[in-house]
Amino acid sequence: MQTIVIADPDVDFLAWTASQVASATTRVLRATRSDEALKLFATESADVLIADTHLQPFSGLELLARARARDANAIVVLISAFGTTQAVIEAMKLGAFDFIRKEALPFNLKVVVDAALKQRADLRAAAAAPPKLTVEEHQDSLVGQSEAMQQVFKMIGRVAAASAPVMITGESGSGKELVARAIHHYSERSERSFVAINCAAIPENLLESELFGHEKGAFTGAVAQRIGRFEQSNGGTLFLDEIGEMPLAVQSKLLRVLQEGEFSRVGGTATLKTDVRIVAATNRTLEEEIVRKTFREDLFYRLNVVRVHLPPLRSRVEDVRLLAEYFLTRIAAQRRLPRLRLSEEAVRALEAYHWPGNVRELENTIQRAVVLATSEVLLAKDLPLGSATSAPEPPSAGQQAVAVDSLQQAVEVLLTAARQQKELQLLPWLEREFTIAALNLTRGNQLQAAKLLGVTRATLRKRIERFGITRRLSIE
Repeated sequence: MQTIVIADPDVDFLAWTASQVASATTRVLRATRSDEALKLFATESADVLIADTHLQPFSGLELLARARARDANAIVVLISAFGTTQAVIEAMKLGAFDFIRKEALPFNLKVVVDAALKQRADLRAAAAAPPKLTVEEHQDSLVGQSEAMQQVFKMIGRVAAASAPVMITGESGSGKELVARAIHHYSERSERSFVAINCAAIPENLLESELFGHEKGAFTGAVAQRIGRFEQSNGGTLFLDEIGEMPLAVQSKLLRVLQEGEFSRVGGTATLKTDVRIVAATNRTLEEEIVRKTFREDLFYRLNVVRVHLPPLRSRVEDVRLLAEYFLTRIAAQRRLPRLRLSEEAVRALEAYHWPGNVRELENTIQRAVVLATSEVLLAKDLPLGSATSAPEPPSAGQQAVAVDSLQQAVEVLLTAARQQKELQLLPWLEREFTIAALNLTRGNQLQAAKLLGVTRATLRKRIERFGITRRLSIE
């Protein structure tokens, strides 16, 4: 038996509302004042509170706030004949389960209350099961209990004490920079600087200056001397992310630094010495880039002295729960909020998902769930799985190929297929498929693929992230 408390100053309306939500498994209690409703909600351990916004001696919004202060998981539905935009926003900000205008109650009340009662039952069941795992709160911690990650941890321990270059491989979002930071943290260089640079995020004509620095007047816009990343990280560790995106001209200069331990600033004549440990990372297969003549073979062998491979999240499902609980703990510490918990249903949903964006996507999913959470326990419905990265199945799934001899015919075929598959979102699917096709055609070269699609490289990167297109997928 579940209990519903209804608060409204109109006795006739109370009777009508009670008749709408009553059932063999619910008990309905009524109140005409907000203080009476709050007392009933507390003393009767009510599952759902339905309240009008215009109550005395304090408003429905204040009743919502007080109920949530007593129980962070309290489920409150506010109703009003005058649902202003401000009232709706304020109600949701305070944690209301829903806000319904009175004219819509005949259509929406029963549906909303049934959903609220189900969520309350789910929350009670989830709250009875305490978290099974605890994790440390160090911001840069590597988290994992799978055998694959245990091998990664062992490799970090073996290579940390040396100064040899390290190559970290793995799909985008798998945590390669965290591995690089761990190698630095456990090395003898840990007291010196760790400097990270993403070779793909810096325009080709500026990357050399970013790495090696430049002298005043070396090129247009060089109004002062600049110290490069090699000088900044002297004695420490320099992390070169997306090393496969580095232009050949810069690769040649990097090779000299690795061989001789010296370099010159752009536009300078002085030879500078450096003692830097290089840790590089890539989600490309550099051996294939060597064959394509886009990556120097001699540089590859200089960098690939020790290789650490990070497995994708989908291949280590046993780490998903631990990582999710770690992110919940970290977010709570950063925001100084109570730590949210995962229901078993939510854990099963997380473990069943394929995670095309790897650990980064999991972290973003948990962050979005925390932002939108209305209780201390996250249920499966609170997790926006795939909302930012998944794409619908292609319209050709389960259908025979159709030959077309004009663009107009192709458009008509696609629209027909979309109508047949009512859940298909045609434009997002086309955007994803054209992006993958362009990456395939250009062998993963994002600059060329962006030109082919008629978009900027930044727009292409956003598409890759939004649709969860991995480098491995794009060049198959």
